[in-house]
Amino acid sequence: MNFNDQVNDLEKRVDDLKVSVAAAAKENHEQLQQRIDTAQAETDKALAEAKQQATAAAGKAQASWEQTRSDARARLDELKARAKRRADKVDADFAESDADWAEADAYAAIDYADWAVENARVAILDALDARIYADEKAGALA
Repeated sequence: MNFNDQVNDLEKRVDDLKVSVAAAAKENHEQLQQRIDTAQAETDKALAEAKQQATAAAGKAQASWEQTRSDARARLDELKARAKRRADKVDADFAESDADWAEADAYAAIDYADWAVENARVAILDALDARIYADEKAGALA
């Protein structure tokens, strides 16, 4: 396992996200809808790939992964449904309220990502510690 490669990949994805958000802030509604559809497809693909990796991993992590995947799918479905409903509403007050909710969802997603990064840090450190401990014990027996 090379955790550094995975962390570097995550860092690249965050950098790509920054560029994408900056570009999206300058787009119109139709362009953003296309961006949302593309992001949804990419997220679905990433979830499927992560599920494959989780399936290959230890069975005890599977239940946690399935719940996380389910939560992520539900959130994405709700965000997409809200975006579709937005197109049907013209009331300025509703649009303002909807924008507030969408921004709150974005902040919540960032908070969740922050938690995920911190959780990954603890998991990586635990994995490294477990490997070092196992190697030390194996060396002591040799």
